Amino acid sequence: MTRAASHNRIDAPRPTLWDVSGRRAHLIGIGGCGMSALARMLRARGAHVAGSDLAESPVTASLGAEGIAITFDQQAGHLDDSCDLLIASAAVKPDHPEWLAAEARGIETLTYPEALGRCMLGRTGVAIAGTHGKSTTAAMLGHALITAGIDPTVIVGATCPDLAPAGEPATGFRLGNDTIASGTREGEPGVLIAEACEFNRSFHNLHPRVGAITSVEADHLDIYGSLDEVVRAFAEFAQRIPAADRGGWLLIHHDRAHRREVTAGLACEVETIGFTPSADWQVTFDQRSRRVGLLHHAKPVLDFIAPTPGIHMAMNAAYAAAIAIRLGAEPALVAGALATFRGVDRRLQFLGEVPSSHSAPPIRVYDDYGHHPTEIDETLRALREAERPQERGGRLICVFQPHQHSRTRFFLEEFAQSFSQADVVIVPHIYFVRDGEAEKARVGAPDLVDRLRTRGVRAMHLYPFEAIVEQLQNMCRPGDLLVVMGAGPVWQVARGFMEAATPASA
Repeated sequence: MTRAASHNRIDAPRPTLWDVSGRRAHLIGIGGCGMSALARMLRARGAHVAGSDLAESPVTASLGAEGIAITFDQQAGHLDDSCDLLIASAAVKPDHPEWLAAEARGIETLTYPEALGRCMLGRTGVAIAGTHGKSTTAAMLGHALITAGIDPTVIVGATCPDLAPAGEPATGFRLGNDTIASGTREGEPGVLIAEACEFNRSFHNLHPRVGAITSVEADHLDIYGSLDEVVRAFAEFAQRIPAADRGGWLLIHHDRAHRREVTAGLACEVETIGFTPSADWQVTFDQRSRRVGLLHHAKPVLDFIAPTPGIHMAMNAAYAAAIAIRLGAEPALVAGALATFRGVDRRLQFLGEVPSSHSAPPIRVYDDYGHHPTEIDETLRALREAERPQERGGRLICVFQPHQHSRTRFFLEEFAQSFSQADVVIVPHIYFVRDGEAEKARVGAPDLVDRLRTRGVRAMHLYPFEAIVEQLQNMCRPGDLLVVMGAGPVWQVARGFMEAATPASA
């Protein structure tokens, strides 16, 4: 394993910056987190940007206020005659009318990950990959580099208040400097941080100089079919990182990322991170105090108190710290930033308390994006340890909406096991996305409820969301801890309960 000093500058030639100056780009699905960020990046690089989406939103309103023309009627005839570049969201299918019209006119067409990959050319691209933790790690890294004066560009698939200038609304994007503004790498190409999504092998379109792999587990099996194919896809992603003499560096989990298979034959520098002392970057974590420590080759680098509970959050922060230091940030500034990180929307997000009567303990409410068995298990364990509802006479109540029928079917037994820390689980309908009707007929929410009951967990299937809110109002009692989980619209339950719940009775 190569162990070059982390402060070494790399002055090797870099790929040419993607020149979009003067081009007229049309973005389909411009209101999405990634697409809206891309629109702003292209505009900053001199492109004339317009776009379309299905419906108005705060994001499209913000883009419109910046002078970007947006239509909500996605017909072929609305594609501007001067358009010479079309970029489509990953959710858009090739039979979309605007996409077909662009192809018929010979206009260059790209998908979002293809365009994002081109934006990394000529930049210090940082791609955060892994089955879990991508959004949080990318946001933490962005916050750390902002605090350290590196001035990065950051794209995160969820809103994060630490990415927005003071006084402005939370966003998932920040436009940074063309060059690294300070630190040991000052003057090198500017940092561009982005999540590297493995769905549909999207991350094979990126061109990172720095890569991170937080974990590799079976997921998206409707696409990959097997864990072996997932591992192979991550290995191909790692191969996109340039050789060590060109500044290529990969940080990979020592134990949870199929490290040997993924890193075999790589030309980039590889370092590992984990809780084991044999990792290049060793992480220490005290569950009670939330103190996170980081050592590099057995030498202490930094420590801080994590604002968010959970061993998985500690590991995300450690990844961010190691990468930030690699990019020239001062360790003390990185530690201070991570200690004040305000979190990412729907990632172990504390929404507040619903008061109880007679000065009894309130009901505390969290919202979380977790939709994979490992994420669920780690989140519930973190909340059980941090909140200790049983000491207040309460229970841990979880509302979980499964995401996709295929994922639910593939991991049905793992899902059932992942709720061992919950006292009550409420399961709405499975969120139907991407799967066909045949898959939908093969599994349903009652199947998960049956498995949970078999394991002794009190569980029920309820729908619609309004009925779940009513049930929570009836069943929640003083001291309870409520967490709403899932990648679909189930967040409406948490917000609905906060808005409508009356003080719980004893």
